[in-house]
Amino acid sequence: MHISKKKIWSAAAFVLMFTLLLSMTVFAADGEAAQPKMYATFWALIPPVVAIALALITKEVYSSLFVGILVGAMFYSDFSFEGTIVHIFKGGIISVLSNSYNVGILVFLIILGAMVSLMNRAGGSAAFGKWAGKRIKTRVGAQLATIALGMLIFIDDYFNCLTVGSVMRPVTDRHQVSRAKLSYLIDATAAPICIIAPISSWAAAVTGFVEGEDGFSIFMRAIPYNFYALLTILMMIAIVVMKFDFGTMRTHEKNAVKGDIFTTANRPYESGEEIPVNENGKVTDLLIPIASLIVCCVIGMIYTGGFFDGVDFVTAFSNSDASVGLVLGSFFGLVLTIGLYCVRKVLTFKECMECIPEGFKAMVPAIMILTFAWTLKAMTDSLGAAAFVAMGVNQFAEGLMNFLPAIIFLIGCFLAFATGTSWGTFGILIPIVVAIFAETNETLMIISISACMAGAVCGDHCSPISDTTIMASAGAQCDHVTHVSTQLPYVITAALVSFVTYIIAGFVQSAWIALPVGIGLMIVTLMVIKKKTENQE
Repeated sequence: MHISKKKIWSAAAFVLMFTLLLSMTVFAADGEAAQPKMYATFWALIPPVVAIALALITKEVYSSLFVGILVGAMFYSDFSFEGTIVHIFKGGIISVLSNSYNVGILVFLIILGAMVSLMNRAGGSAAFGKWAGKRIKTRVGAQLATIALGMLIFIDDYFNCLTVGSVMRPVTDRHQVSRAKLSYLIDATAAPICIIAPISSWAAAVTGFVEGEDGFSIFMRAIPYNFYALLTILMMIAIVVMKFDFGTMRTHEKNAVKGDIFTTANRPYESGEEIPVNENGKVTDLLIPIASLIVCCVIGMIYTGGFFDGVDFVTAFSNSDASVGLVLGSFFGLVLTIGLYCVRKVLTFKECMECIPEGFKAMVPAIMILTFAWTLKAMTDSLGAAAFVAMGVNQFAEGLMNFLPAIIFLIGCFLAFATGTSWGTFGILIPIVVAIFAETNETLMIISISACMAGAVCGDHCSPISDTTIMASAGAQCDHVTHVSTQLPYVITAALVSFVTYIIAGFVQSAWIALPVGIGLMIVTLMVIKKKTENQE
């Protein structure tokens, strides 16, 4: 049965109005309740559930997150109208936006957007595409080059998607790689590589959610347990080298070899005009800004950790303020990039300044999602969600605790898929995991935190409402629905192998055992799929 968009939005508006009217039924003299009646109860988990349900129904993440925030504020204020409104803004939006760490992340995103705009306008991305096109001779080489560039740009997934597509699209088109495959390669080297890179906005976000612990040290120790990210990268390379595809992606790749890189009737970008770029741009106009950004961010991180005050490199990284370090590094990377373009006269200073607000506008959707996700986390925190889940988990038998990493991985997948945001999933799950394991089993805490990150990346990777997924489609100039449907079998394959590996890790509690087993399972799985696909031919 077809449901029109008008009816969907009407239903969403009705839910919003109903909740507002419900909150008006009780007024309180005080704007904020001392401790809500629903504190540390099952009701503390309802706000994110509401956000998930609405996201699945409306496929719209902003209003869904806001309604979840509204429900959380109502529960906190015991359905007081005044208390609800005050808590949404004072205890939620204003609170999270006045947090220095959060503001640092937002500034970092804005600077990244400005740098991407600068590189595209200067012609650096186009020049690199032409340079690579003359040196890459095969379809396999074109795909491996795309993967390599995606892994090189590990600072931020938005930065990755906004750069890799524009750089590699001319190369993959020349070698008849389908747009569906290109969008998958972009998406699979965006979040998965950022979540295992210590110098990235994702590392900064994760360490910020690990309260009361050495966040950066925990992030580093969790990398070998991030099975979904590691196995996705392995699977992607193996599929390219083994020269096979499965699911609907196989049809797209077979048609691409025959000259049709779109396959579907809906090909919105086929006749689209390319954005004009500076013809004087060179490869160095892409490579130098990226290299300067990486180097400056590393220096910024160790600076905040006291490296220049005599602290050793490793300790400086462990003690660094990731938010401030990334802001400082990206700022100096931006300054060097502007200086380079002005000296080379590929852009005037005025044109460089025009790129800054353009980059800001490109990051507005990400900033909105982050703000709402942080606010939803503030609502669940104020309702004692972490305490409730911790009490519930502590009632389990000791043997069941070993299955928690695998269970947390599935929960993370569902949350991220429903809301389309990895960072919002981190904000909900990581504090709960820390509260459960902080003073009991540190190794299991590390594995479970990694399961949170892996599940969030997995759900975000295949979610049709994920900003990263949307950016990957746009970067590859591929129909969005086509991108989501063709990469779903790949995501499910990596997720199933990761789930089994997390069960193993929960018992052996050693990356040296679990990760090799997971790699072996992935290789065997791909060989079986390839054999089955060939037999079906």
